[in-house]
Amino acid sequence: MNTDAILEPDQLIADAIDGAEEIFDPLAGLAEKTADDPGAPFLPEALEALAALKRDNRAAFEALRSQLKKAGCRVTALDDAIAEEDGGAGGRGPTHADILIGLAQTAELFHAADGAGFADLDISGHRETWPIRAKGFRRWLARRFFEETGGAPSSEALQSALNVIEAKAHFDAPERQVHIRVGGLDGRLYLDLGDETWRAVEIDATGWRVIDNPPVRFRRASGMKPMPIPVGGGSIETLRSFLNVQTDADFVLVVAWALACLRNRGPYPVIVLSGEQGSAKSTFSAILRALLDPNTAPLRALPREDRDLFIAASNGHVLAFDNVSGLPAWISDTLCRLATGGGFAVRQLYSDQDEVLFDAARPVILNGIEDIVTRPDLADRAVFLTLEPIPEERRCPEQELWAAFELERPRILGMLLDAVAKGLAELPRTKLDKLPRMADFALWATACETALWPSGTFWSAYCGNRDEAVDGVIDADPIAAAVRALMTTRTEWTGTASELLGALADMAGERIAKAKTWPDSPRALAGRLRRAATFLRKIGIDIGFEREGRARTRVIRITTAGKPASPENRGAQPSTSSAPPADRPKANSGNGFASPGLRTDGEFADGSAGQSGATLRANLLKSKGEAGADGADASRPPQSAPENTGWWARL
Repeated sequence: MNTDAILEPDQLIADAIDGAEEIFDPLAGLAEKTADDPGAPFLPEALEALAALKRDNRAAFEALRSQLKKAGCRVTALDDAIAEEDGGAGGRGPTHADILIGLAQTAELFHAADGAGFADLDISGHRETWPIRAKGFRRWLARRFFEETGGAPSSEALQSALNVIEAKAHFDAPERQVHIRVGGLDGRLYLDLGDETWRAVEIDATGWRVIDNPPVRFRRASGMKPMPIPVGGGSIETLRSFLNVQTDADFVLVVAWALACLRNRGPYPVIVLSGEQGSAKSTFSAILRALLDPNTAPLRALPREDRDLFIAASNGHVLAFDNVSGLPAWISDTLCRLATGGGFAVRQLYSDQDEVLFDAARPVILNGIEDIVTRPDLADRAVFLTLEPIPEERRCPEQELWAAFELERPRILGMLLDAVAKGLAELPRTKLDKLPRMADFALWATACETALWPSGTFWSAYCGNRDEAVDGVIDADPIAAAVRALMTTRTEWTGTASELLGALADMAGERIAKAKTWPDSPRALAGRLRRAATFLRKIGIDIGFEREGRARTRVIRITTAGKPASPENRGAQPSTSSAPPADRPKANSGNGFASPGLRTDGEFADGSAGQSGATLRANLLKSKGEAGADGADASRPPQSAPENTGWWARL
């Protein structure tokens, strides 16, 4: 018998046992290795061994996991890695937040200049743009989660996912500009129609068209309502039948303001409507808002602080404030920045250092019974209209008015878009002999006007309105009025601020000098003079601040000169006119309107021209086609005369 042959299998088994004892255990000393190398538990062989240990001996696994945590291992990430290694068997599996983040990959992320994250969503074949923190994006993400899992995500998971998605939009996505209602790109303007398919109107120098996917991004704010699909072939006079305007000049200014609203950048003049009860100020404002930026709450009360005004400006293109009784100094200054474009900031809620910034311009409508704009800086950025009360026999139910307006709104909008396209074509060639404070607005309105009226119509109306604003603001400012009265009998006055304060007090009278609006110190007087200097200069009164003598005493020098004759001073008369000659016939025995096609009539479709009772209004503003019939007359800027033949004035 061969002994070696018998012992050979036993020897082989022993050798195998000795070899098995030499196999490396990935878990041996893993905690000590992790203290020196935090990545040791994440090696493939270690993850495989940890996954097997978790399945076979959960108690040993938890003890080892605790040791690894004390050694500095990121055990949460380790759990995810083990679950992935284990193929989901016995692991946590993907969390709700992980699923939400994965679903958001189908959205195209980007961020705005202020860092706010946005997402482009493909919904039913059209693109929608939503802020990541807005309800629209949250609803979309929750619906996608339900479609994927059949359940609802927890609020904690949704919040965690939004944090990650917003971070990806800020750091890993491009920067783009987001607009509300009106945007611009490469010389074209885009008007968001606000409908369910997110269509927009594209306007360029050749015309306008409705497109499905505009290249600019629009944001939908709460309360925005859709605009009608514009229709060509309308007449601008149709709009006049719905507005309580008295003169051709007033109507030209309203249309110019509306054309400015359809532009993607300012400045936008503030349109100020004043008049007694029953003059349809609120209806006037609501119609303009419905035409240019419809909203579920078109008219609002004046904000009480900057934060409220900031929110309103962020969520609407046109701001309309109803029944304003007075403007505090702070909101007057803020409206100036809002008209010409300027930034302001408010502190973010629940934050000590973070700010929410806003830098843009917005068109503003103000209406009130009194003359609410009294500060020269805001008055220089405003267009003033005074509305007359409407007699009871000429009123109609609001339901009929709005029904007629809805029928005409597409054609009115189409006519305005025609004028905007004309403005884009003519703006590079448009020049003015002199530029007013709102120079860009004046150039834009002048470029657009030839689509509606003969050249020079807007400038004539605008200059007349600005002259009226000068007189109104000076009358409302006791200091400016006192300076004007002081200089009626002299050509120069020189003295200190204290001496001038006394002289103006004597001129104004004791009652006015003791009012709260009167400056209580020479320094306050100097500030008021600087504010009023611009408008005083327009009536020929110059105010200078100088130093005299070796002591360098501060003196104020006031000089007068004849009001310079310029095209600005020869403009059309504003809506508030002086008494006409006694032999001039009255245009209307009710309220001075020349046309029976008034916006409060029951007949809206007929307009005003060619009807009984129409006097000047039917002929002063000729259409472009009518002007072309007489080249000699068309080349000459018309002078719009006031139509109200009764005496009335802004108080």
